[in-house]
Amino acid sequence: MNRRGLLIILSSPSGAGKSTLARRLREWDPSIIFSVSATTRAPRPGEVDGEDYHFMSEANFKRAVNNGEMLEHAHVFGNFYGSPKGPVRDAIIGGKDVLFDVDWQGAQQMTNSELALHTLSIFLLPPSIAELKRRLEMRGQDGADVIDRRMQKSWDEISHWGSYDFVLVNEDLDATEKRLKSIVTAARLRRTQQPQLLDHVRRLQAEFEEGEE
Repeated sequence: MNRRGLLIILSSPSGAGKSTLARRLREWDPSIIFSVSATTRAPRPGEVDGEDYHFMSEANFKRAVNNGEMLEHAHVFGNFYGSPKGPVRDAIIGGKDVLFDVDWQGAQQMTNSELALHTLSIFLLPPSIAELKRRLEMRGQDGADVIDRRMQKSWDEISHWGSYDFVLVNEDLDATEKRLKSIVTAARLRRTQQPQLLDHVRRLQAEFEEGEE
């Protein structure tokens, strides 16, 4: 049976395992598309337009927002970022799942969009605040000041956990991965994802009525 794709939203405070689980989800099913965001910032060395980001001028970005062409958008550190609606809508109609790594504000915009019926939102919680900080320190990517800023922001992210469809406590990465796959597998079978069901039920009804004659 044909199905509609899912708009999979994965959110968490920094250090809770979101990037690793997103990568594992795509390794499990390579047909899952990772959404390419649009941005007004300049390309960094090695970045390719259309692969890393859709690079846009600020005027074109604002025009796209005003025309309703962005599923979600935000202003971060002096630049605009957003998710173009057209490619996502086409993928969903074509039965392709699209994965988004966004914060709670982006998730909220998507779940209030015209594609709301096809959204699946999942939030990842750390087992403890101490463990969250330990994971950030273990990554070795940021200095102490950056880690402190990420920790300060983490509670703002965590406080919105209740607006998501599913919430997973990422205590054990492998166990969380299994639960995440189960959620995606089940969501693909939602009634909203199976547009052919109405025709099938109508055929059943016609067959039933013929048998009554």
